[in-house]
Amino acid sequence: MVKEDETSSSCLHNLDTRRQHMSVHRVTQSSPSPILSCVEKPPKHAHVRFPNSDSSSDQSASSSNILQDIHISERLMEDFLELARENTDKDLETCGVLAAFREMGTYYVTSLIIPKQNSTSSSCEAIKEEEFFAIQSEGSLCPVGWIHTHPSQSCFMSSIDLHTQYSYQVMVPEAFAIVMAPTDSSRSYGLFRLSEPGGMDVLKECQDTGFHPHKDPPNGCPIYEHCSNVFINSNLRFEIFDLR
Repeated sequence: MVKEDETSSSCLHNLDTRRQHMSVHRVTQSSPSPILSCVEKPPKHAHVRFPNSDSSSDQSASSSNILQDIHISERLMEDFLELARENTDKDLETCGVLAAFREMGTYYVTSLIIPKQNSTSSSCEAIKEEEFFAIQSEGSLCPVGWIHTHPSQSCFMSSIDLHTQYSYQVMVPEAFAIVMAPTDSSRSYGLFRLSEPGGMDVLKECQDTGFHPHKDPPNGCPIYEHCSNVFINSNLRFEIFDLR
């Protein structure tokens, strides 16, 4: 599915100053034209840190003591934002699936899959899900979350986002959502999950569709929170599959 691109020199101008640590692969999924997928070459020692957050109190997730750690490359988020640029300029959302492998009790996000999708300025719906399910199955990968843009909105989880997150988190408790908000001057991205049991219980009982209010969890906790089990790993290898 992925083969080494022997003409990578023509593409090096698209990489930043870290390009000396990169190799270029061509993804041969069906699309108008094959897209490039960057795979980071990990140096001997990895650099791992917690993502930026507005408040240290945000980092204490309600169920962090039972969640397994997840590692993700910040470069993956940057590349996703670049691939979403055309939609962002048109005030359209873009979404992608985060797939990981698990080793020694830790999830490592190694694939970003951007499915065919229908987008508006405030929503994004993946279509032809069987295509990205096939990639996950072939790579023995687990869907540990999703990423999407808020092209002209602030960095938060809308009611529709919460329902999407519920569908991931009910399958994989560690699943998380990344919101990329390039126009938000206070926080350009956030890593969120539904609180447990509060937020999960609220979404489980909610049958509403579209944009709508949700009641507060009865235990007084917020309906969603910042992740405390997700770490930025600057040396993590990853691949991008753009199926659009």
